[in-house]
Parts: sequence; C-alpha cells; structure tokens
Amino acid sequence: MSQYPLLERIESPSDLRRLERSELPALADELRAFLLESVSKTGGHLSSNLGTVELSIALHYIYDTPDDRIVWDVGHQTYGHKILTGRREAMAGLRRAGGISGFPRRCESEYDTFGTAHSSTSISAALGMAVAARDKGEKRQSIAVIGDGAMSAGMAFEALNNAGELDGIDMLVILNDNEMSISPPVGAMTRILARMLSGRTYNAARRAGEKVLGLAPPMLEFARKVEEHVIGLVTPGTLFEEFGFHYYGPIDGHDLDALIPMLHNLRRLPGLQFLHVVTRKGHGYKLAEADPILYHGVSQFEPEAGIAAGKGGGKLTYTKVFGDWLCDMAAEDERLVAITPAMREGSGLVRFAEEYPRRYHDVGIAEQHAVTFAAGLACEGRKPVVAIYSTFLQRAYDQLIHDVALQNLPVVFALDRAGLVGADGATHHGAFDLSYLTCIPNMVVMAPADENECRQMLYTAYCHDGPTAVRYPRGGGMKVEPVQKMATLPIGKAEVRRSGKRIALLAFGNLLAPALTAGDALDATVVNMRFVKPLDAECIQALAADHDLIVTLEDNVVIGGAGSEVARVLETLNTRPRLLRLGLPDAFVDHGEQAQLLSEAGLDAAGILASIEKLNQDNS
Repeated sequence: MSQYPLLERIESPSDLRRLERSELPALADELRAFLLESVSKTGGHLSSNLGTVELSIALHYIYDTPDDRIVWDVGHQTYGHKILTGRREAMAGLRRAGGISGFPRRCESEYDTFGTAHSSTSISAALGMAVAARDKGEKRQSIAVIGDGAMSAGMAFEALNNAGELDGIDMLVILNDNEMSISPPVGAMTRILARMLSGRTYNAARRAGEKVLGLAPPMLEFARKVEEHVIGLVTPGTLFEEFGFHYYGPIDGHDLDALIPMLHNLRRLPGLQFLHVVTRKGHGYKLAEADPILYHGVSQFEPEAGIAAGKGGGKLTYTKVFGDWLCDMAAEDERLVAITPAMREGSGLVRFAEEYPRRYHDVGIAEQHAVTFAAGLACEGRKPVVAIYSTFLQRAYDQLIHDVALQNLPVVFALDRAGLVGADGATHHGAFDLSYLTCIPNMVVMAPADENECRQMLYTAYCHDGPTAVRYPRGGGMKVEPVQKMATLPIGKAEVRRSGKRIALLAFGNLLAPALTAGDALDATVVNMRFVKPLDAECIQALAADHDLIVTLEDNVVIGGAGSEVARVLETLNTRPRLLRLGLPDAFVDHGEQAQLLSEAGLDAAGILASIEKLNQDNS
C-alpha cells in the first residue's frame, strides 16, 4: 500500500480541486511527511516549507491556478507548491545540477508566475499582474504571499502605498506570520471575526452603508473612521486598512477549516484584500518546531535522529574567520559596530551578538537602510562593519555610491558568499560584485586567497580611512589557519607566489589554489593579486615585460571584472603580451555543487590548462 495515497493522485491543482474537503487534512499530513522525507535526502529549506503546507493546499484548492496568479515572496517556502503542481518526482533532484530549483522559476513551471529568491518583491509583482489584468479586461486574481520578515523591507510598503492609489484592482496580500502563536481562545475568536468580516453579508452591508452615507460625505467619513477604530480594537490591521486594504485575521494558518472558507470568501470580493495568517516554522516536525533556525537550511540528515546542533561548527570557513575577527576587533576597539540585514547566522554574527549586544544591529531585511545607517554611524566616529552577502549588497547599490563612497566614509563591507555559492543558484551567486564595486570612486576592494589573508584583509579594511570591501566565498579555502596577531597589508600590492617563464597567472581571491596547480604544470608565474582596486599596476607592468601571456582568474563575471582592469593597465604599454581573461560567463549560472560549477566555468586547474592550450592552438 502506498505511503502517500492521496498525494500520488495529485499531478496538478485540478486534481487537488477534485478532492473532498474532508480529505484535505489527510493530504496535508501526507504532504508534510513527503517533504520531510524528501528534503532529508536532498538538503534544502525545511522549516519554512513545513510551515506552509496547509496554506499551499488551500490556495491551490480555492484559486484557479495558474490562471489566478500566486506570487510567493522569497520562495524558500514553495516546496509544497512545487509538489502540488506536478513536480513531486522532480523533488529527488532538488537544487542539484540539472534538477529543479529551490525557488520559483518562470522557466520551470507555468505555476511559478514570478521568479523569486530575494525578499519583499511579491506585492510589487502581484500588483503589476493585477493592473495588467484590469487593463486587459481579464477577471482573475493576483495573490502575494509574504512573510513577516519580508514585510520589514521598504519595497513591500512602497507597493502597498501604490496599490491604495489604484482603482479597479483585485488583489490579495497574505501575510504569513510565523513569529507569533495563537492560543486556542484567541484563535477561535479571530477565526469567527475574520469569517464574519470576509463574508458577503458584512461586505454587502458595508457597500450599502457607503452608498447611503455617500449622500452626506461628512457622515460617510465619520462612519469609516468608526469602522476602522472598531476593527482596530480587535485586530492589528488598522495600518493596512489605512493603505486601502480590507484587513482580515489573524487566523491559524494550519487550520484548513479556517483557511478554506476564508479564501473562498475573499476570492469573491473585489478590491484590495489583506489576510493575516499565523503559521509556525517546522510545524508537524517537533525537532524543527523546537529549533526552526537550525532546520531552516539543511544538508542530508536522518529525520528520526535529527540534526546535531552545532554539527560542523568547528570547520574552518571564511564565515567563521570573519566572525572570530569581528569579536577580536571589537575587544580592541569599542567604536566597532556590526550591522546585518537579517543574516545573523549566515554571516557569522551569532557570537558577536551574544558578546556585544549593544553594538550589534540586525536591521531586518532592509539592505538599503543597513548601508545608510552605517554611513550615519561613520559620520559620528563609529566604525561600522556591514556583514552582508554579495548578492544582497546589490539591493543597496545607490546607498553604497551616494551615502558611503561619495562621502568617503570608513565603512567596511564584509561580503560573504562571493563567487559561486552552489545549490541556491543564480539568484544567490555573488557573480557581479567585482564589476559593480571597482567602478565606484574611493572604494578599496580586496579578495583574500586563504583564511589567514581574509583575517588580515579585514583588519586592513578596518584601519583604512575610507570605504572598503572584503569579498570571500562560501565555505572554506586553502585551510590556512589564521594568525591571531593582526597586521595591515600594503594597499594595492600583489605578491608573487611562484616564479616561472612565459606565462603569468594572475589569481584574484580563492582561485589562487587552482592557479598554483596549473602554474606547476606550466612552469608559469603565479601572482596572488589580493587587491582588485587599487590594482598593482607596477606588478602587471613588470610581468608584461618578460612574459608572453598573462591570464587573469576571477570568480566574477568576465565583463567589467578584474580582468578588465588588468586589460586597462596593459593598454597603456607600447609592447604588451597576449591577455586571456578567465571568469564566469555572460550568463546566469544555474544551481549545483560549488566545485562542479567552477569546473564547468573552466575555473579549476584542468579548466585553466585547457583554456591556455586552446588559446595556443588557435594562435598557432
């Protein structure tokens, strides 16, 4: 007998909608069990997906997807959605090369109406879809599902503000609130209230009252204010009502008997609707409920045994090197302040937050604010360090230029996850930072080749009186134990790591290791460039004088990257060697294992040798 008799009948939402409502709780149990079994084998986001099982079922049961558009914010809670939309078998290849993505992708399924992975975009996208439907005369619904964390970003409120000014828009925003819990009495009351407020009787009365009172505008305005304040007494939705949305909730997001009739009512209502749903991360799996952070992003594990807390905590990674340096530096200088946009664990700030709580600032998912907040601190003599993923700094590019670099403020940007990150794929690869940082005046950009160099570069950046960025990859490097004593590096100076003939390999950051291997095979000169900006022009000029070929190596897109800066130096010379620039292609790199992706990009030792051999063959 099948372990998943109901789930195996679901190949699309149309199959789901043929089920009896009484069968849906059993389906939810099967979907949750399948998710746990599947993700424990492949790795991926777990606790967030366990928390949206019932919501995923209810949405596809009530709405006519894909004609009705569901936009999932961030998207790391969409595994249930993927399973219900024909990708159950494909879950075996989740986040692996050639397999399905861990996030919604338009090219993957017509049910993935908008590609996501960075936060707080769903309301804007859904609003655009709703406006398009209105203008084309199409009667369909647009639904944005956004978490309470993503609601901290200004973009979400920009979209709410815009929506309130538009006429004839049918849109539902669902706030998936997984930080608060509902006790049974409150849950029962809010369920009754929400049902009443979303029902036809209440809304018909509301519209009739508006029509009658419209004859006396002052009375209509008075009635609206009374309604707002009465609702505000028993629900937290007054803010959203002020934006022009009709607020409902909060309701228990794990109670299908609450979700189904609520969504059924809301689907028939015109205008802007806002539903507040309370869920629990890890729901249904006690270990994940107890520690949703540990089970947020998981590797392979045994569900019965669970994950050992702190497993792998002693492994030397660049993130750990940064976290240790930050605490050591804070002990030496009380001016140091650390800032992160909701990435305490991922950026290695757990220990710092515990030891220096008054100097630790998690500003929520608000990258733009994080950068300008740091600028304000720097203006007043503080020494801010912004710990942020390379891919997320993109979201604060104007602030980086206008608020930090233009004013030449001493802000340190510790860029984690630079280069190819692996399973999270194109949305999370730090593939562009060298290109978008080196063009900014006043910036100093460093790329460490190993763990000790990362520590010393962070110290160098901290001591520099101006904006700096130290970019380092996910995971570990050459396993060089950091030296406790910190010393500044001469800014803009490279180091020759191997002297050879004819060919010079210029390695930026973590590509020094494959460069050294290739250098041994070629008897080539190998240089650890260290600084992308300012570039060591003297070193490059000296190499050009006695080498036939210069090869630049970077885990950044070739266009506008470090190799382009080397080319600019060579262009000033009367006699110059050939130049081969190796890096990431002019394409979005898909998900897969880090080493595999680097190999496919030709950035391992074998790839470097193959590219040089091909160049020589083409020129022979």
